[in-house]
Amino acid sequence: MRAPTNILSLTTRMILQVQPVTRACLRQWTKRAHHIPDPELRRQALASLATKTFHCEGGSLCGLLAGRHYREAIQFIVAYQTISDYLDNLCDRSTSQDPEDFRALHEAMLHALTPNDRLTAYYRFRREQDDGGYLSALVQTCRDVLGRLPDYHSGAPALRQLAGLYADLQVHKHVRQGEREPRLQKWFAAHKNSLPEMAWYEFAACAGSTLGIFCIVSQLFNPANAAQLAEQIRKAYFPWVQGLHILLDYLIDQEEDRRGMDLNFCFYYENHEQLAGRLSHFYHRAQTSVASLPDAKFHHLIISGLLSIYLSDDKVSTQRDVRDIARTLLRLGGRKAFFFYWHCWLYRRLT
Repeated sequence: MRAPTNILSLTTRMILQVQPVTRACLRQWTKRAHHIPDPELRRQALASLATKTFHCEGGSLCGLLAGRHYREAIQFIVAYQTISDYLDNLCDRSTSQDPEDFRALHEAMLHALTPNDRLTAYYRFRREQDDGGYLSALVQTCRDVLGRLPDYHSGAPALRQLAGLYADLQVHKHVRQGEREPRLQKWFAAHKNSLPEMAWYEFAACAGSTLGIFCIVSQLFNPANAAQLAEQIRKAYFPWVQGLHILLDYLIDQEEDRRGMDLNFCFYYENHEQLAGRLSHFYHRAQTSVASLPDAKFHHLIISGLLSIYLSDDKVSTQRDVRDIARTLLRLGGRKAFFFYWHCWLYRRLT
Protein backbone atom coordinates (compact mmCIF):
# COMPACT_ATOMS: atom_id res chain seq x y z
CA MET A 1 0.00 0.00 0.00
CA ARG A 2 1.69 3.17 -1.22
CA ALA A 3 1.31 6.64 0.25
CA PRO A 4 -1.35 8.66 -1.64
CA THR A 5 -0.10 10.77 -4.54
CA ASN A 6 -3.10 13.00 -5.24
CA ILE A 7 -5.51 15.10 -3.22
CA LEU A 8 -8.53 12.84 -3.81
CA SER A 9 -6.79 9.69 -2.59
CA LEU A 10 -5.30 11.57 0.37
CA THR A 11 -8.69 12.96 1.39
CA THR A 12 -10.37 9.56 1.01
CA ARG A 13 -7.76 7.76 3.07
CA MET A 14 -7.79 10.52 5.66
CA ILE A 15 -11.52 9.98 6.19
CA LEU A 16 -11.58 6.18 5.96
CA GLN A 17 -8.25 5.23 7.54
CA VAL A 18 -6.53 8.04 9.42
CA GLN A 19 -9.40 9.68 11.30
CA PRO A 20 -10.96 6.49 12.77
CA VAL A 21 -7.62 5.23 14.12
CA THR A 22 -6.60 8.67 15.40
CA ARG A 23 -9.89 9.20 17.21
CA ALA A 24 -9.77 5.74 18.77
CA CYS A 25 -6.28 6.49 20.13
CA LEU A 26 -7.39 9.89 21.43
CA ARG A 27 -10.38 8.35 23.20
CA GLN A 28 -8.03 5.90 24.91
CA TRP A 29 -5.76 8.70 26.19
CA THR A 30 -8.68 10.88 27.23
CA LYS A 31 -10.10 8.03 29.29
CA ARG A 32 -6.68 7.55 30.88
CA ALA A 33 -6.31 11.29 31.57
CA HIS A 34 -9.61 11.37 33.48
CA HIS A 35 -8.02 9.07 36.08
CA ILE A 36 -4.96 11.25 36.79
CA PRO A 37 -4.97 11.72 40.59
CA ASP A 38 -3.41 15.20 40.76
CA PRO A 39 -6.09 17.80 39.84
CA GLU A 40 -3.72 20.24 38.11
CA LEU A 41 -2.02 17.55 36.01
CA ARG A 42 -5.43 16.08 35.17
CA ARG A 43 -6.75 19.52 34.15
CA GLN A 44 -3.79 20.21 31.85
CA ALA A 45 -3.87 16.73 30.30
CA LEU A 46 -7.58 16.97 29.51
CA ALA A 47 -7.25 20.54 28.23
CA SER A 48 -4.46 19.56 25.84
CA LEU A 49 -6.54 16.68 24.47
CA ALA A 50 -9.67 18.81 24.13
CA THR A 51 -8.12 21.87 22.45
CA LYS A 52 -5.30 20.37 20.37
CA THR A 53 -6.98 17.37 18.76
CA PHE A 54 -6.23 18.73 15.29
CA HIS A 55 -2.48 18.44 16.00
CA CYS A 56 -2.90 14.66 16.22
CA GLU A 57 -5.31 14.51 13.29
CA GLY A 58 -2.97 16.48 11.04
CA GLY A 59 0.20 14.69 12.18
CA SER A 60 -1.41 11.29 11.70
CA LEU A 61 -1.51 11.85 7.95
CA CYS A 62 2.23 11.13 8.02
CA GLY A 63 1.34 7.60 9.15
CA LEU A 64 0.26 6.82 5.58
CA LEU A 65 3.98 6.59 4.73
CA ALA A 66 4.00 3.35 6.74
CA GLY A 67 1.83 1.60 4.15
CA ARG A 68 -0.04 -1.38 5.60
CA HIS A 69 1.46 -0.56 9.02
CA TYR A 70 -0.32 2.80 9.17
CA ARG A 71 -2.26 1.87 12.33
CA GLU A 72 0.95 1.28 14.29
CA ALA A 73 2.49 4.47 12.93
CA ILE A 74 -0.60 6.46 13.95
CA GLN A 75 -0.52 4.87 17.41
CA PHE A 76 3.02 6.25 17.80
CA ILE A 77 2.12 9.66 16.32
CA VAL A 78 -0.88 10.20 18.59
CA ALA A 79 1.04 9.17 21.71
CA TYR A 80 4.07 11.31 20.84
CA GLN A 81 1.98 14.35 19.88
CA THR A 82 -0.06 13.94 23.06
CA ILE A 83 3.17 14.07 25.07
CA SER A 84 4.14 17.23 23.20
CA ASP A 85 0.78 18.97 23.73
CA TYR A 86 0.53 17.94 27.38
CA LEU A 87 4.03 19.16 28.21
CA ASP A 88 3.42 22.39 26.30
CA ASN A 89 0.39 23.00 28.52
CA LEU A 90 2.35 22.18 31.66
CA CYS A 91 5.05 24.68 30.68
CA ASP A 92 2.85 27.35 29.10
CA ARG A 93 0.21 27.47 31.83
CA SER A 94 2.63 26.39 34.48
CA THR A 95 2.93 26.62 38.25
CA SER A 96 6.68 26.68 37.53
CA GLN A 97 9.08 28.78 35.45
CA ASP A 98 12.11 26.69 36.29
CA PRO A 99 14.20 25.65 33.24
CA GLU A 100 15.34 22.55 35.13
CA ASP A 101 11.70 21.54 35.49
CA PHE A 102 11.05 22.05 31.77
CA ARG A 103 14.17 20.08 30.88
CA ALA A 104 13.14 17.21 33.17
CA LEU A 105 9.63 17.10 31.70
CA HIS A 106 10.95 16.99 28.14
CA GLU A 107 13.21 14.04 28.91
CA ALA A 108 9.99 12.16 28.17
CA MET A 109 10.18 13.14 24.49
CA LEU A 110 13.72 11.79 24.22
CA HIS A 111 12.95 8.62 26.19
CA ALA A 112 9.97 7.97 23.90
CA LEU A 113 12.52 7.61 21.07
CA THR A 114 14.99 5.42 22.97
CA PRO A 115 13.40 2.03 23.70
CA ASN A 116 16.10 0.84 26.09
CA ASP A 117 16.62 3.96 28.22
CA ARG A 118 15.51 3.92 31.83
CA LEU A 119 12.52 6.19 32.53
CA THR A 120 13.04 8.98 35.06
CA ALA A 121 10.88 11.00 37.47
CA TYR A 122 9.72 13.64 35.00
CA TYR A 123 7.95 15.79 37.64
CA ARG A 124 10.88 15.89 40.06
CA PHE A 125 11.22 19.69 40.03
CA ARG A 126 7.56 20.61 40.51
CA ARG A 127 4.89 20.43 43.19
CA GLU A 128 2.50 18.27 41.18
CA GLN A 129 3.81 14.71 41.08
CA ASP A 130 1.10 12.07 40.80
CA ASP A 131 -0.20 11.58 37.25
CA GLY A 132 -1.09 7.94 37.86
CA GLY A 133 1.53 6.84 35.32
CA TYR A 134 -0.06 8.85 32.47
CA LEU A 135 3.13 10.36 31.00
CA SER A 136 5.13 7.15 31.41
CA ALA A 137 2.35 5.22 29.64
CA LEU A 138 2.52 7.62 26.68
CA VAL A 139 6.29 7.21 26.55
CA GLN A 140 6.06 3.42 26.76
CA THR A 141 3.47 3.28 23.97
CA CYS A 142 5.92 5.08 21.67
CA ARG A 143 8.75 2.76 22.71
CA ASP A 144 6.62 -0.35 22.15
CA VAL A 145 5.93 0.73 18.55
CA LEU A 146 9.57 1.59 17.87
CA GLY A 147 10.72 -1.66 19.45
CA ARG A 148 8.90 -3.56 16.69
CA LEU A 149 10.91 -1.81 13.95
CA PRO A 150 13.79 -4.06 12.83
CA ASP A 151 15.96 -1.15 11.59
CA TYR A 152 15.01 1.46 14.17
CA HIS A 153 18.64 2.01 15.16
CA SER A 154 19.30 3.30 11.62
CA GLY A 155 16.86 6.18 11.97
CA ALA A 156 17.44 6.88 15.66
CA PRO A 157 20.19 9.55 15.26
CA ALA A 158 18.03 11.70 12.98
CA LEU A 159 15.07 11.37 15.35
CA ARG A 160 17.11 12.25 18.42
CA GLN A 161 18.54 15.30 16.69
CA LEU A 162 15.07 16.67 15.90
CA ALA A 163 13.76 15.80 19.38
CA GLY A 164 16.78 17.46 21.00
CA LEU A 165 16.09 20.72 19.18
CA TYR A 166 12.41 20.51 20.13
CA ALA A 167 13.23 19.99 23.82
CA ASP A 168 15.75 22.88 23.80
CA LEU A 169 13.12 25.20 22.35
CA GLN A 170 10.53 24.27 24.97
CA VAL A 171 12.98 25.02 27.77
CA HIS A 172 14.12 28.39 26.39
CA LYS A 173 10.73 29.75 25.38
CA HIS A 174 8.94 28.99 28.67
CA VAL A 175 11.30 30.58 31.19
CA ARG A 176 10.62 33.99 32.75
CA GLN A 177 9.66 36.58 30.16
CA GLY A 178 12.81 38.67 30.45
CA GLU A 179 15.05 35.62 29.99
CA ARG A 180 13.39 34.18 26.86
CA GLU A 181 14.86 36.29 24.07
CA PRO A 182 18.47 36.22 25.36
CA ARG A 183 18.31 32.45 25.78
CA LEU A 184 16.74 31.88 22.36
CA GLN A 185 19.24 34.20 20.65
CA LYS A 186 22.22 32.52 22.35
CA TRP A 187 20.85 29.12 21.33
CA PHE A 188 20.43 30.32 17.73
CA ALA A 189 24.02 31.65 17.68
CA ALA A 190 25.29 28.16 18.55
CA HIS A 191 23.51 26.71 15.47
CA LYS A 192 23.68 29.63 13.06
CA ASN A 193 26.63 28.41 10.99
CA SER A 194 24.84 25.17 10.06
CA LEU A 195 21.65 26.91 8.93
CA PRO A 196 20.51 28.76 5.81
CA GLU A 197 20.01 32.49 6.32
CA MET A 198 17.19 33.14 8.77
CA ALA A 199 16.35 35.06 11.93
CA TRP A 200 16.62 33.61 15.44
CA TYR A 201 12.84 33.48 15.83
CA GLU A 202 12.52 31.59 12.53
CA PHE A 203 15.05 29.00 13.71
CA ALA A 204 13.03 28.63 16.91
CA ALA A 205 9.91 27.99 14.83
CA CYS A 206 11.72 25.35 12.77
CA ALA A 207 12.67 23.48 15.95
CA GLY A 208 9.09 23.47 17.26
CA SER A 209 7.52 20.94 14.89
CA THR A 210 7.20 17.17 15.30
CA LEU A 211 6.41 16.49 11.60
CA GLY A 212 9.92 15.34 10.71
CA ILE A 213 9.83 12.79 13.54
CA PHE A 214 6.46 11.46 12.40
CA CYS A 215 7.61 11.05 8.79
CA ILE A 216 10.84 9.32 9.75
CA VAL A 217 9.14 6.84 12.09
CA SER A 218 6.47 6.08 9.48
CA GLN A 219 9.11 5.59 6.78
CA LEU A 220 11.02 3.16 9.03
CA PHE A 221 8.16 0.67 8.64
CA ASN A 222 9.52 0.25 5.08
CA PRO A 223 13.07 -0.78 6.00
CA ALA A 224 14.90 -0.42 2.64
CA ASN A 225 17.65 2.22 2.97
CA ALA A 226 16.32 3.17 6.42
CA ALA A 227 19.31 5.20 7.62
CA GLN A 228 19.72 7.09 4.34
CA LEU A 229 16.01 7.89 4.10
CA ALA A 230 15.80 9.00 7.73
CA GLU A 231 18.57 11.53 7.17
CA GLN A 232 17.04 12.63 3.87
CA ILE A 233 13.70 13.28 5.55
CA ARG A 234 15.35 15.12 8.44
CA LYS A 235 17.13 17.46 6.03
CA ALA A 236 14.00 17.93 3.92
CA TYR A 237 11.73 18.73 6.86
CA PHE A 238 14.18 20.74 8.95
CA PRO A 239 14.22 23.66 8.58
CA TRP A 240 11.74 24.60 5.86
CA VAL A 241 8.70 22.30 6.24
CA GLN A 242 8.82 22.42 10.03
CA GLY A 243 9.37 26.18 9.99
CA LEU A 244 6.36 26.70 7.72
CA HIS A 245 4.29 24.47 10.02
CA ILE A 246 5.01 26.40 13.21
CA LEU A 247 4.93 29.87 11.66
CA LEU A 248 1.42 29.08 10.38
CA ASP A 249 0.47 28.00 13.91
CA TYR A 250 1.75 31.29 15.32
CA LEU A 251 0.19 33.26 12.45
CA ILE A 252 -3.36 32.30 13.39
CA ASP A 253 -2.72 32.59 17.17
CA GLN A 254 -1.58 36.22 17.11
CA GLU A 255 -4.76 37.73 18.54
CA GLU A 256 -5.05 35.33 21.47
CA ASP A 257 -1.30 35.48 22.19
CA ARG A 258 -1.49 39.27 22.27
CA ARG A 259 -4.32 39.08 24.79
CA GLY A 260 -2.50 36.45 26.87
CA MET A 261 0.88 38.23 26.56
CA ASP A 262 2.35 34.98 25.25
CA LEU A 263 5.46 34.60 23.12
CA ASN A 264 4.63 34.57 19.39
CA PHE A 265 7.39 34.45 16.78
CA CYS A 266 5.26 36.33 14.23
CA PHE A 267 5.44 39.43 16.44
CA TYR A 268 9.12 39.89 15.57
CA TYR A 269 8.56 40.71 11.89
CA GLU A 270 8.65 44.43 11.07
CA ASN A 271 5.22 44.41 9.43
CA HIS A 272 2.65 42.09 7.87
CA GLU A 273 4.20 42.48 4.43
CA GLN A 274 7.50 41.10 5.70
CA LEU A 275 5.68 38.26 7.49
CA ALA A 276 3.77 37.37 4.30
CA GLY A 277 7.01 37.44 2.31
CA ARG A 278 8.86 35.16 4.69
CA LEU A 279 5.95 32.70 4.89
CA SER A 280 5.91 32.61 1.09
CA HIS A 281 9.67 32.01 1.12
CA PHE A 282 9.30 29.15 3.61
CA TYR A 283 6.54 27.66 1.45
CA HIS A 284 8.67 27.70 -1.72
CA ARG A 285 11.74 26.32 0.06
CA ALA A 286 9.63 23.59 1.70
CA GLN A 287 8.28 22.47 -1.67
CA THR A 288 11.81 22.37 -3.10
CA SER A 289 13.27 20.53 -0.11
CA VAL A 290 10.89 17.54 -0.38
CA ALA A 291 11.15 17.21 -4.17
CA SER A 292 13.95 14.63 -4.02
CA LEU A 293 12.29 12.35 -1.43
CA PRO A 294 11.00 8.93 -2.65
CA ASP A 295 7.35 9.81 -1.93
CA ALA A 296 7.73 13.40 -3.10
CA LYS A 297 4.12 13.76 -4.28
CA PHE A 298 2.86 12.76 -0.84
CA HIS A 299 5.16 15.25 0.88
CA HIS A 300 3.99 18.02 -1.47
CA LEU A 301 0.44 17.15 -0.41
CA ILE A 302 1.45 17.40 3.25
CA ILE A 303 2.69 20.94 2.63
CA SER A 304 -0.56 21.87 0.89
CA GLY A 305 -2.36 20.29 3.83
CA LEU A 306 -0.48 22.52 6.29
CA LEU A 307 -1.77 25.63 4.51
CA SER A 308 -5.30 24.25 4.45
CA ILE A 309 -5.49 22.97 8.03
CA TYR A 310 -4.26 26.20 9.60
CA LEU A 311 -5.82 28.74 7.24
CA SER A 312 -9.29 27.16 7.52
CA ASP A 313 -9.31 27.85 11.26
CA ASP A 314 -12.00 30.21 12.61
CA LYS A 315 -9.25 32.40 14.08
CA VAL A 316 -8.31 33.58 10.58
CA SER A 317 -11.65 35.26 9.89
CA THR A 318 -11.37 37.48 12.99
CA GLN A 319 -7.97 38.97 12.04
CA ARG A 320 -7.91 41.17 8.94
CA ASP A 321 -4.16 41.06 8.32
CA VAL A 322 -4.13 37.29 8.81
CA ARG A 323 -6.98 36.95 6.28
CA ASP A 324 -4.90 38.86 3.72
CA ILE A 325 -1.86 36.64 4.32
CA ALA A 326 -4.06 33.53 4.13
CA ARG A 327 -5.32 34.56 0.68
CA THR A 328 -1.74 35.10 -0.51
CA LEU A 329 -0.62 31.69 0.73
CA LEU A 330 -3.63 29.84 -0.66
CA ARG A 331 -2.99 31.38 -4.06
CA LEU A 332 0.58 30.08 -3.82
CA GLY A 333 -0.72 26.62 -2.96
CA GLY A 334 -2.94 26.54 -6.05
CA ARG A 335 -5.81 24.14 -6.72
CA LYS A 336 -4.58 21.43 -4.36
CA ALA A 337 -4.43 23.81 -1.43
CA PHE A 338 -7.86 25.27 -2.25
CA PHE A 339 -9.43 21.80 -2.52
CA PHE A 340 -7.96 20.70 0.78
CA TYR A 341 -8.83 24.08 2.33
CA TRP A 342 -12.54 23.67 1.56
CA HIS A 343 -12.49 20.10 2.85
CA CYS A 344 -10.90 21.29 6.14
CA TRP A 345 -13.26 24.27 6.35
CA LEU A 346 -16.32 22.01 6.04
CA TYR A 347 -14.86 19.35 8.34
CA ARG A 348 -14.26 21.90 11.12
CA ARG A 349 -17.83 23.16 10.90
CA LEU A 350 -19.59 19.81 10.59
CA THR A 351 -17.78 17.93 13.38
